[in-house]
Amino acid sequence: MSMKKHLQVPHLLLFTIVFSTALVNEVWGSLQYPIVVSTWPFLEAVRTAWEAVDSGFSAVDAVVEGCSACEKLRCDGTVGPGGSPDENGETTIDAMVMDGVTMEVGAVAAMRYVPEGIKVAKLVLEYTKHTMLVGDQASAFAISMGLPGPTNLSSDESIEKWTKWKENYCQPNFRKNVIPRDDCGPYHPNGPSIRRCMMDNEPRPNEFGSVNVGLHSHDTISMAVIDQVGRIAVGTSTNGATFKIPGRVGDGPIAGSSAYADAEVGACGATGDGDIMMRFLPCYQAVENMRLGMEPKLAAKDAISRIARKYPDFIGALFAVNKSGIHAGACHGWTFQYSVRNHGMNDVEVFTVHSQ
Repeated sequence: MSMKKHLQVPHLLLFTIVFSTALVNEVWGSLQYPIVVSTWPFLEAVRTAWEAVDSGFSAVDAVVEGCSACEKLRCDGTVGPGGSPDENGETTIDAMVMDGVTMEVGAVAAMRYVPEGIKVAKLVLEYTKHTMLVGDQASAFAISMGLPGPTNLSSDESIEKWTKWKENYCQPNFRKNVIPRDDCGPYHPNGPSIRRCMMDNEPRPNEFGSVNVGLHSHDTISMAVIDQVGRIAVGTSTNGATFKIPGRVGDGPIAGSSAYADAEVGACGATGDGDIMMRFLPCYQAVENMRLGMEPKLAAKDAISRIARKYPDFIGALFAVNKSGIHAGACHGWTFQYSVRNHGMNDVEVFTVHSQ
């Protein structure tokens, strides 16, 4: 009897192992992660994030690695130090990282003197109970936590760009309803600001477009990563809009606007006219759309359409990726490209999305 029991147990274990393996293979066969998705053809940033997540890094750490690579490369001159001078000729940094498992967010905004925005954002996430630090206080925090600084974030290129802008009477700029209208400041209100009902000949909100945002001023890397065990994170980094009013914070460090992640659903990353897009929290909307059962393509399209109905001349785009790794993009006002890497690809692949 004891020998019979001894023989039965291995058969039972073998059946259990075979059944479990088959179940795992069936489940993983329908999944497409780990995966890295990023706005724009920032190939080296995606490769860096992929190498990290493929070697076992968590989603958060892989996002930081990828965005950090973009900062060091100064992707398109709109990420990291040395680009997008403000009205004073200074470059500042906005960045954010979000853990889609814990829903924790770390962000910095209008940060001076410290070039590694995404790493500071991670420090805020890991070592504070806050969500965002801003300005010189964010810089002081970063340096106190061991990051290098203070350092000048301007470059020869950014100073040259700023100098030419000044010579062009500070045009274009982000001022409105001020005097002087077509020259550099100091600026003053053009008469009293009175809110009243609009007359028929006055411009409506949807008549204003993204006049200072174009193909070469999209100014953000927004990246999502799903790691080997299905954890999801997103991150962003930007040096903001070129010739912005000093102190301006765009959508880059705003969770739900430039990026959003929920490991139960998926993630989203956005780019474009942040001053308009942040009013709609398009990435939060896209993720919530997927929560309600929409496929990523429809979820992204709906989120962009909500903005376009109010501002038909705005420029912006986003990608959405669900928790299985299925991805899609949507855009308005330009042609958008986003980059993807997963195990089914030999290298990063770039997907092109045309304006809807």
